[in-house]
Amino acid sequence: MREATPERRRRLEEVLSRRQPDLTVLLENVHKPHNLSAILRTCDAVGVLEAHAVNPTGGVPTFNETSGGSHKWVYLRVHESVKEAFRYLKEQGFRVYATALREDARDFREVDYTKPVCVLLGAEKWGVSEEALALADGAIKIPMLGMVQSLNVSVAAAVILFEAQRQRLKAGLYDRPRLDPELYQKVLADWLRK
Repeated sequence: MREATPERRRRLEEVLSRRQPDLTVLLENVHKPHNLSAILRTCDAVGVLEAHAVNPTGGVPTFNETSGGSHKWVYLRVHESVKEAFRYLKEQGFRVYATALREDARDFREVDYTKPVCVLLGAEKWGVSEEALALADGAIKIPMLGMVQSLNVSVAAAVILFEAQRQRLKAGLYDRPRLDPELYQKVLADWLRK
């Protein structure tokens, strides 16, 4: 393994110093590889450190070129069930907002994304399960003014995550490292090996 150049190390440190450990996504049954890859690419772009997935059919799909290699920079934690994923996220202090086409769902821009937040996105065809909706802290939606009811799951993830980024930039949450020093060094060592 070659040693990282000083420029590469600086770039990795710069990116890692903006990672947001309290912003994440939970993907329930998102089984199309290009959608999963595109969501991870957006996670990288807005500074998500770790994403989460549940796929009861066994594992998660393989990555493709859509991710642009972002799967190397965003950790993906796979959970065995929706309940287990929620238990883990709640223990970490996250509020979970499920995307859903429901009358009582709030406009996604009304959520305070400067707090520890997880955005739950469901399967491409069916959306979030009733079980997951019942466990969520609330439902959010992207207002649609055209004929279609919803966006593609990866596009919806991007729209919501960039709103979270906008709020966090305004609040100064990207201005200083947010990872504790031990985790920062662990992740940096891992990234330097890639």
